[in-house]
Amino acid sequence: MMEKLGDGAYSKVYRVQRLCDEQIYAIKKVKIGQMSPKDRENAINEVRILASINHPNVIQYKEAFVDPKNELLCVVMQYADSGDLLKMILERKRMKVHFRES
Repeated sequence: MMEKLGDGAYSKVYRVQRLCDEQIYAIKKVKIGQMSPKDRENAINEVRILASINHPNVIQYKEAFVDPKNELLCVVMQYADSGDLLKMILERKRMKVHFRES
């Protein structure tokens, strides 16, 4: 793990580096042990949906696994080095600049 990128009610996202080839990824660690059964089901459905999408404008899903010792669902995804869409929208709003249509 290299740095924490963000967090939510049940999860934290980190920038990580794979040791075998030094590739950079984002990993979302979801605390499934603290979730209700419905929230746990929603988290698993989120992984299913992410895994089914293949589009250049959507972060790529790489893999998911469960860390049973720490009760974590870990979702490995493409790392977006420019930040997230909300960050880009807020920055452009602050600067009063629009996205190019292209």
